[in-house]
Amino acid sequence: MSTEYTSEEFEAIQAVVDRVTSWQDGAPEGTVLTELREKFDEAGIDLEDSDVTKLADAITDEHGAIDAATVLG
Repeated sequence: MSTEYTSEEFEAIQAVVDRVTSWQDGAPEGTVLTELREKFDEAGIDLEDSDVTKLADAITDEHGAIDAATVLG
């Protein structure tokens, strides 16, 4: 079960997702997952491991812009 995030948290999460997506589009899932975790740590955003994995899967599967709120919703 995903943790509920505030709108401010989703805004920060989306910024990290957009950044990683633009850099890592087409990269292997492990690379995307590592980058997401690193960038969330740098930004001080604490996400459940399952949520980071969902976002990494979406980035890998979609190969384009994703909506973090939809993925985690």
